[in-house]
Amino acid sequence: MSATFAPGEAPAAPLRGELRYWLELARLLSDRDFRRPSRRGSDPPVLLVPGFMAGDPSLSVLAGWLRRRGARAAGAGMLMNSDCAERAVGRIESRLAALAERTGRRVVLIGQSRGGALARVAALHNPDLVSAVAMLGSPVLGPLDVGPAVLGAVRSVALLGDLGVPGMLSSECRDGSCCAAFRADLQAPMPADVRAVAIYSRSDGVVSWQACLDPCAEHAEVDSSHTGMAVHVAVYRVLARILDEEGQRWTG
Repeated sequence: MSATFAPGEAPAAPLRGELRYWLELARLLSDRDFRRPSRRGSDPPVLLVPGFMAGDPSLSVLAGWLRRRGARAAGAGMLMNSDCAERAVGRIESRLAALAERTGRRVVLIGQSRGGALARVAALHNPDLVSAVAMLGSPVLGPLDVGPAVLGAVRSVALLGDLGVPGMLSSECRDGSCCAAFRADLQAPMPADVRAVAIYSRSDGVVSWQACLDPCAEHAEVDSSHTGMAVHVAVYRVLARILDEEGQRWTG
């Protein structure tokens, strides 16, 4: 399956649905398994990659839950995920290598939205360091299969990059040479022993859910807003299963 929507014309759900974020967060905070998860000694280390225009603090709720489970959780070192994809992946790979070396174990990568696409490519490049990659609302089949409001934000950031502002993607990143390898890697098959899971929502108000259906990944559907993927109870249930299974797979 491939994404064929014109940029800014993705058939995303109404953007107002993103207002659910606070309700989704409240439900998560009231969930007993979130507040007091059973502590696992076998959880793999986890590297978290935030979404477009977001930084590591945007995944702090998820990081806290992982640590309560007993997992070693680390951020991608991003203040704002807005850089050229090739440069961003390079920095993620450095963090990945450091976390794998510190723990002596394969890492699970969890990325939200654009962060999932970056995580997928980092996993593709480093199959010996990665156990699994979980992509939360990540339009890997069409990175610009987004609604018009989001496309406007992308174009604004690209304009800043075109003007030479450091840490910003540019217009060339879409179809120029700077990110040609990244675009190819997004479509490349995943290594056989690296598990990929694509979590998507048909009521996603930001990206096309069809663009999230990576053919190399297991698909897990939830009823979540796009921004709420990192604070939704159903997403945490999927992630808990992945962590349990990956912990068993690599420790016996």
